[in-house]
Amino acid sequence: MCYTVPVAGAIVTSFIWGRNKNVKIWWLNLMFWGGTLFGVIDHLWNKELFLISDNIASDLLLGVVITLAILSIWTVIILVSRFNPTLATYVNVRN
Repeated sequence: MCYTVPVAGAIVTSFIWGRNKNVKIWWLNLMFWGGTLFGVIDHLWNKELFLISDNIASDLLLGVVITLAILSIWTVIILVSRFNPTLATYVNVRN
């Protein structure tokens, strides 16, 4: 279940990106989908039937932590790209 929180973020950012083709939202969207994929692979790796673990509350909390980590890293990337124009050119986040 830890993948449910990042997948919610991915769905929201996919919707936002569909309306506004902002590169910053695109990067956040990709990061959310990556967090979702990580969660699904983790559940499959641990042989959790139907991708649900024994402790759902702990699993959902992990999903919140993963989502906050994604948002934090994305924020750092955006801030660094504002102070370093070379980085903004490479990742194309100048929008």
